[in-house]
Amino acid sequence: MPLPKSVTAVYLRPLRRKPTHGLPVCNLQMRSYSVRNLEFFADFAMRAAYYLHLPARGPVPLPRITERWTVPRSNFIFKKSQENFERKTLRRLIQIQDGHPEVVKAWLGYIERRCFYGVGMKANIWEHEALGVAASMDEVGERIDKEMEDEWRNFGTRKSVAESKEAMEKLIGDERFAVPIGDMEAYKREPIEIKRR
Repeated sequence: MPLPKSVTAVYLRPLRRKPTHGLPVCNLQMRSYSVRNLEFFADFAMRAAYYLHLPARGPVPLPRITERWTVPRSNFIFKKSQENFERKTLRRLIQIQDGHPEVVKAWLGYIERRCFYGVGMKANIWEHEALGVAASMDEVGERIDKEMEDEWRNFGTRKSVAESKEAMEKLIGDERFAVPIGDMEAYKREPIEIKRR
């Protein structure tokens, strides 16, 4: 009995869709210390792109990052006894071309939710807009300004303008502000005695 196509496809390389224009929309870079995890997850990402009808190129092997550092095992006269460490980071690049921005975001979200252990990801996304995008952005900005006008009016104050005006009039009408400068001696505070035990 032959197996269904979806099962036999697991044993084959992931299928690829041909881009129509070749415009890059997203670059997904995957990093790991293990080749096995990296290759497995890159294959998974390519299959997910195929089933979402995204034209994907890759996985392209990028140059590995090699980091080396030396740590003394002991101090003082035993400084010559040192330990050397090395860490190699492997990278793969998958490029999506001519994909719809919402589908690309759905693909990235799906991959992020199903992320494999030991594999880190970094995505660069490009969005292409129509020629009249500046006019539409101006309209959106004006609409947001009108909606936020009430919120920004009292920005930085804890009370509304009417309440602060009443409080200021009450403060100015206080007796202490009405006393002439020469009579201020009467309002000086008496020294407070501090008792020590």
